[in-house]
Amino acid sequence: MANIIEANANTFDSLLTNELPVVIDFWAPWCGPCRMLSPVVDEIANELEGKIVVAKCNVDENQDLAMRYGVMSIPTVVMLKGGAEAMRSVGAIPKPKLKADIEANL
Repeated sequence: MANIIEANANTFDSLLTNELPVVIDFWAPWCGPCRMLSPVVDEIANELEGKIVVAKCNVDENQDLAMRYGVMSIPTVVMLKGGAEAMRSVGAIPKPKLKADIEANL
């Protein structure tokens, strides 16, 4: 099972220096679409283990990180490669689409 990192002010900078691409799920506990997307992100983390690092960022607890990445709606999934944004997805999209978008940017 893949290790999913909790993205917060203490862990975020280490994510940016990771050698693997980092996929960050920006979410909130009260968000219905976020709750629908969360298990999809978990499955993709397991399926692409060793190819990506997956983190989840609670926007209620980390508003500064959400603002830093221009997250206006949740759920938003952002993929970073070498600290730069390589892909962004907004909304609860189907797993095959999200996984294909991530794989296209590996």
